[in-house]
Amino acid sequence: LFLAVCAVGIGGTFQYGYNVSIINAPTQHIHKFLNETWSSRYHKELNPDLLTFLWSVIASIFSLGGLCGALLGGSMAIRLGRKGALLMNNVIAILASILMGISFPTGLFELLIAGRFLIGINSGIGLCVQPLYIGEFAPKHLRGGLAMGTSIFLTGGILTGQIIGLRELLGGEKDWPLLLSSSCVPALAQLLFLPWFPESPRYLLIDRGDELSCAKALKRFHGSSEYRREMEDIQRERSALDGEKPKKPWQLFTDRGVRWQLITVIVMTMGQQLSGINAIYFYATYVFEQAGILAEKIPYVTLGTGVCECLTALSCVRSNYVGRRCLIIGGYLLMTLWCTVLTFSLTYQELYSWVPYMSMACVFAFILSFGLGPGGITNTLTAELFVQSSRPAAYMIAGTVSWISFFTVGMLFPFIVNGLKQYCFVVFLLECFFVAAFIFLIIPETKNKSFLEIKKEFHKLNFGRNT
Repeated sequence: LFLAVCAVGIGGTFQYGYNVSIINAPTQHIHKFLNETWSSRYHKELNPDLLTFLWSVIASIFSLGGLCGALLGGSMAIRLGRKGALLMNNVIAILASILMGISFPTGLFELLIAGRFLIGINSGIGLCVQPLYIGEFAPKHLRGGLAMGTSIFLTGGILTGQIIGLRELLGGEKDWPLLLSSSCVPALAQLLFLPWFPESPRYLLIDRGDELSCAKALKRFHGSSEYRREMEDIQRERSALDGEKPKKPWQLFTDRGVRWQLITVIVMTMGQQLSGINAIYFYATYVFEQAGILAEKIPYVTLGTGVCECLTALSCVRSNYVGRRCLIIGGYLLMTLWCTVLTFSLTYQELYSWVPYMSMACVFAFILSFGLGPGGITNTLTAELFVQSSRPAAYMIAGTVSWISFFTVGMLFPFIVNGLKQYCFVVFLLECFFVAAFIFLIIPETKNKSFLEIKKEFHKLNFGRNT
């Protein structure tokens, strides 16, 4: 099971975290490449406004690709299987790496844009299919811990990207094409290791009706002595579905039986993106400067934020023992607290010499709290709230909401910060408190429960207490 999570994660959410992270290091070098390419092609200087526009396209086209990937991921998981979809996804990553790698020697910045779009598609599919696959092959008593593989590899990707992007490694002026094309390494690793593992047992039995292959897969994942209980659970779910085909995303919006599950996933996914984590990263450099850290040392201090997220994701494996509700509600409430403290500390930054250090502590505390709750548990809960026929469509909807929110925050965030300054954290603390209250009132504990038992819990909300 552990090796399966590693084989799935290296080409899944690791790619998302890695490609979000590595684009920051070569910003100035890409600006220079755009200027030189434009001058040699059109024999005139590139307009500064056009330079800003081209850089914005290179940075944000990733989000558009991610949205397309989220819309494709569920369909691929149904047609090709969970494992098949992930394997096919690596072809997109390798093509993207080639395009980004040859953009500099060919002098075609358009290839860089195309490569970023394709790697966005790869990340969108990975974010959709990886938690789907892990959630389906994990035994219910280990589902929380194994599903954290999604978050562990995502944060591991961010940290790896921060390290590889240092100027001493591939963040230098000559090496940035290698940095952007290095996405092919995790893709090749997954193509090498994932074929050794079976397809999702639930997909094999419920979607394909292949009982023999399902039994073989369960024996591989759970051991020959433990697989029968899980087999019985899958057969019960299959009987309850009574031959129901996988649903399309729009069908979930008209299905009263999943109404509150869908609302929950949308609120949690939007809450994760709009929680203020982007504001924290934006303010991190300013906070570190105010604490007296030299500008050239800040990239190394920023590595600490990546380490924080990684450590928290690893500690969230304990969700298998603590419970999902406790962790996600606690995470949002702690984020509310740190937003409050940070607003005051940034407001009175000049008053006392120790206040900048309080701001610095709040940055790390907020990141730890995010990893503890929203960053770690959201994908796990999305897998648990739906039965087999609705799960791929639910991930497509969650992925679409996530990427639209990600893009919206990227577009509006500079205006929010410029308008409200440090008081932007008041908006985020209200949002965090609202999501915590919603989860407290709506979501039941899902730890150690089968998908059918969780569905019964929501039945009372969807159809009324007396049904």
